[in-house]
Amino acid sequence: MRLVLASASPRRVELLRQIGLEPDVIAPADIDETPLRDETPRRLALRLASAKAAHVARGHVDDVVLGADTVVAVGRRILPKAEDAGEVRKCLTLLSGRNHRVLTAVAVAAHGQTWSRLVETRVQVKRLSDAEIDSYAEGGEGIGKAGGYGVQGRAGAFIIAVHGSYPAVVGLPLYETRNLLFGAGWPA
Repeated sequence: MRLVLASASPRRVELLRQIGLEPDVIAPADIDETPLRDETPRRLALRLASAKAAHVARGHVDDVVLGADTVVAVGRRILPKAEDAGEVRKCLTLLSGRNHRVLTAVAVAAHGQTWSRLVETRVQVKRLSDAEIDSYAEGGEGIGKAGGYGVQGRAGAFIIAVHGSYPAVVGLPLYETRNLLFGAGWPA
């Protein structure tokens, strides 16, 4: 039995290593991540994490597959994974001076079943100047990240408070991940 990570995220690999786990295989799931009509941020994160784990598990039937997804939301509004500096600017402008939620779901598929958990963390961002937003956006760090920022990087200087799981904001709630893996039979 191998541990398969259904993600190409280097941050998720680093977080797993932090708790002494090393994926045997990294097999990103190629699924459509478009939110469904009227889908809440919570349901989106859970659906995508479970879909990623289940999709990859089809090719790894004797393994334990770990999938995860992170959604950044302001109210019911789901922020995108920023594709360019312009989207990073839009996200940071919306988040500036506000609280938002980071919803990270983790799912484990093994033995023909899938188990999942959702972690909600509230994050408070300082009021950002146009110069701070432009500098961060042009640096490229926020591209490809949910909500257009990475808390573990330069954007950490913009964060006033994190209420909940910091690792979940980075991309993988470690407590819940460990418990799901061990519950699925992964050795301690």
